[in-house]
Amino acid sequence: MNKNILEEILIKVKTNSISVDEGIELALKEEKGFDDLGFAKIDYDRERRVGYPEVIYCEGKTSVQIRDIVQNMLIRKEKFNILGTRAKKEDYVEVLKICKEAKYDEISRTITINRNIQKTESFIAIVTAGTSDIKVAEEAAITCEIFGNKVERVYDVGVAGIHRLFNKLELIRQAKVIIVIAGMEGALVSVIGGLVNKPIIAVPTSIGYGTNFNGITPLLTMLNSCSSGITVVNIDNGFGAAYSASMINKL
Repeated sequence: MNKNILEEILIKVKTNSISVDEGIELALKEEKGFDDLGFAKIDYDRERRVGYPEVIYCEGKTSVQIRDIVQNMLIRKEKFNILGTRAKKEDYVEVLKICKEAKYDEISRTITINRNIQKTESFIAIVTAGTSDIKVAEEAAITCEIFGNKVERVYDVGVAGIHRLFNKLELIRQAKVIIVIAGMEGALVSVIGGLVNKPIIAVPTSIGYGTNFNGITPLLTMLNSCSSGITVVNIDNGFGAAYSASMINKL
């Protein structure tokens, strides 16, 4: 069990904030490492193990389930930020009933509760080929920000108008890590990979006509890039790219 948490429990018992029985119950829960809500087990020990708290993947969950998970995390993580990805507006409305601090972003489909954000000095550049890729980019950007990173957005600089990229190239080169997001054929990643000396995390998107195959084409393009220093995540996975970028940025 975490020493600081155990100390907090003992202080609460000592000051009569909670009873001895309540203190024992809390200590037993802490030793277990998760809260069992029946439909979900909230892993509140995750931040100690891996550096970041559990994130709520809202797709496939009911709005009431999401609300109950948030409520549990608010009790457990009163000083920390909460992020829900792939959320619907009705999910947010339900969460708002228990937390007026919650915010919803329709583009990224994220629910955020910001309580303690301290931004890094170094920044993550998030670059998109087209405007249609912004929904994935914003999922990445908001994830990076709630994890405490400074973010610079560079949108709509794809290869069809390559001069737009060169106009922002110096800014991109100053980033500690770069997330590049592209649909269609996904060529932007290879171009940037040949122009910078920073790690690149590539995100293929499902944006494109028939032979884009819902993101398979840019995925294969990125995996087969002849530019070095590129790591590829799953199709439309802005969250996954942001998680890895945050870890690199904070090294």
